[in-house]
Amino acid sequence: MVARQDLRAPALVVLQALAVAACYYAGGRLGLLYELRMNGSVVSPIWPPTGIAVASLLLLGPRVWPGIALGALLVVAHLTSLQPVSPGTVFGNTAAPLCAYLLLRAAGFRTDLARLRDCLSLVFLGGFAAMLVSSTIGAGLLVLSGDVPAGRFWSVWLPWWVGDAMGVLLIAPVLLVLPRVRSPVHWFRWKEGVALAVVTAALVPFATYTPGSLLFSVYPLLIWAALRFELPGSILCALFASVLATGAATGRRGPFDDLPDTEIMINLHAFNAAAALTALLLSAVITEQHHTRRSVEQACRELVQVLEHLTAGEPAPRVRPQREESLDES
Repeated sequence: MVARQDLRAPALVVLQALAVAACYYAGGRLGLLYELRMNGSVVSPIWPPTGIAVASLLLLGPRVWPGIALGALLVVAHLTSLQPVSPGTVFGNTAAPLCAYLLLRAAGFRTDLARLRDCLSLVFLGGFAAMLVSSTIGAGLLVLSGDVPAGRFWSVWLPWWVGDAMGVLLIAPVLLVLPRVRSPVHWFRWKEGVALAVVTAALVPFATYTPGSLLFSVYPLLIWAALRFELPGSILCALFASVLATGAATGRRGPFDDLPDTEIMINLHAFNAAAALTALLLSAVITEQHHTRRSVEQACRELVQVLEHLTAGEPAPRVRPQREESLDES
């Protein structure tokens, strides 16, 4: 029995790593569906594999890093034939999520994203800071190999960094939060959720594919989703809006029609970043307020019980101290 359990643990790790590699590769294929050309270079405005990699490390632990490396190798092989710089690109795409994992663990990150500090850590540490590794290594290797002139380093580095960061900000929260989502108990919440989905499905395509600057009309939906459904609702709404906006930008339709490449990239990244930040930070503030209100209500109920016992001349019941929710970390 002991020998069987000893064999089962490594087999589970291998299966998890293979699953991560498959998801990473699938995310890469999806990310390649939307491409923009920036000064002759092809970039993906949202790179899902980075979000998949960071979420996998946070949920399963650093032991699945070989799966990330294998997935990155498969994506590189799909894009082009393997070259001497390919191992360096795989290393950068693997090191960046690992750096994000280490930075988030050092910051006391909780995967439930119920605190504002957790969302801020995911944005600034997991997204903006850690993805500097992959973009710097990737763009630097392109310059060293001669595929990109040295004068265009920053024009390749910036879209690479933003695409990786957007993958963390939009994809990782979905993978971290959705497994904990529970069905609404009350029928009214179901009706409101359906109404939000219908309005989103109608308004977002209209705003992203209609000529004119109507992208701002999406933000009331993000606020509605955050107020009523917190992070699961708001981040899904933000992801849907960002995907449609990216499709409109790559197809040069709607508000992105007849714009230069640089303006398309700036407008698209500004919209995607604003949508992700609105969903994450507003939802975190609302969730913290809800937790505070429930804690105050519980304390009031316990105080009422104590006063009732004291009034009746009975010994006060022992009140258990409220403990903060346990960390959901691997």
